[in-house]
Amino acid sequence: MSTPRGIRNNNPGNIDYNPANAWQGQLKPDPAIEKRFARFDTPENGIRALGKLLRTYQRKHGLKTVKAIISRWAPSLENDTTAYVRSVESKIPGVKSGADVDVSSPLVMRAFVVAIIEHENANYQYVASVIDEGVRRALA
Repeated sequence: MSTPRGIRNNNPGNIDYNPANAWQGQLKPDPAIEKRFARFDTPENGIRALGKLLRTYQRKHGLKTVKAIISRWAPSLENDTTAYVRSVESKIPGVKSGADVDVSSPLVMRAFVVAIIEHENANYQYVASVIDEGVRRALA
């Protein structure tokens, strides 16, 4: 089985490349390698960007529920958003369907990030130290 794109790009959230975003550790775009998605120097910096976007969705856009966040993250035009929401909700301890979440909480952020990575990358799992460092950077 081949390595999922998000893992190859150190971008496990499959964040679209946008020249307006100067993410820490983001590599210069190279259409010969990747036409659409951002690439990062390390998985920790890709996880950091994922977490920072989750925080922006909450702070700037007022998205409080998993459904609201995932609907923006993975619009139904390209994804089975309903299944994605169910998957993420099931992996955040203590979260009921439709309930508000606080991604500034390290526990919630970590669970949310792991759920997105697994969903976006065919159940790929990083070792705990990589996740923990990426989440630490996102919350810093």
